[in-house]
Amino acid sequence: MRGLIIFCLITSLFTASAIADDGMKLVMLGTGTPNADPARSGPALAVTFGGKAYLVDAGPGVVRRAAAAEQKGAMELAQPNLDHVFITHLHSDHTLGLADLIFTPWVLERDHPLTLYGPTGSADMVDHLSKAYAVDVAMRLGGLEPANPDGYKVTVQEIGQNKVLIDTPDIRISAIPVLHGSWEEAYGFKFEAGGKTIVVSGDARPSGRLLEAARHADILVHEVYSDAGWLRREPVWQKYHKSFHTSATELAELANKAKPKLLVLTHQLYWGTSDEDLVKEIRAAGYKGALVSAKDLDIFKP
Repeated sequence: MRGLIIFCLITSLFTASAIADDGMKLVMLGTGTPNADPARSGPALAVTFGGKAYLVDAGPGVVRRAAAAEQKGAMELAQPNLDHVFITHLHSDHTLGLADLIFTPWVLERDHPLTLYGPTGSADMVDHLSKAYAVDVAMRLGGLEPANPDGYKVTVQEIGQNKVLIDTPDIRISAIPVLHGSWEEAYGFKFEAGGKTIVVSGDARPSGRLLEAARHADILVHEVYSDAGWLRREPVWQKYHKSFHTSATELAELANKAKPKLLVLTHQLYWGTSDEDLVKEIRAAGYKGALVSAKDLDIFKP
């Protein structure tokens, strides 16, 4: 009971203060996995700062979750502002909302291209999606519906060796190469603005590069799976998740070394466990820092 009370207090502290000013904020748009959980949209979050929104991943439901977050006070997520997205890797659960992100904000008056940063193959994916919706675009541009000529376009920058993606006086955004099973390219991202740092793991198993990027971050957003749930899985799935993802015990070890001010769990794989169980597993593995298992539309301020 005491742990649950502390969990709720931490959530309230970071969430309530998040909407109070215009500093850096973390908005959880989707905390889900490939499992079709009605309470959790597909993987997506936003880091906001200075009136701008920077999305990480575009899982199913991303645009409508952004609209819900705007209603909660995250005004940076108004539809025309959805113009930057950083794709961690090309698994379908992280990209199924990409067509929605390309076209819906345009229909809702985004008048400039979406800028997308992602791994090799991102440009091909965008090209295929654009061709798939060519009839829709032609109808909107040539029919009676008012539509601007640029908001549906996408500027793609494949990350490759370019690890510093945005570097302005306001914000610095860097890509972190991570280990995600057999994917040749997968990334986390580091956001630095206003004297604060937010690090997002993406889908990843533990690695030295991710640990170094996360050291003393104000917020570390990290995927996780339940050790207890994993033990109930078939051997083939145990092998898969061990190679592609991070267990609660492994995350506790990483967080103890990185020492973030707040650890936020996302992309939680439960297999019969719960948010409270995940927190207990991480605590049992020796992590005593501030910790929250996030839900969709949670908002945190460093």
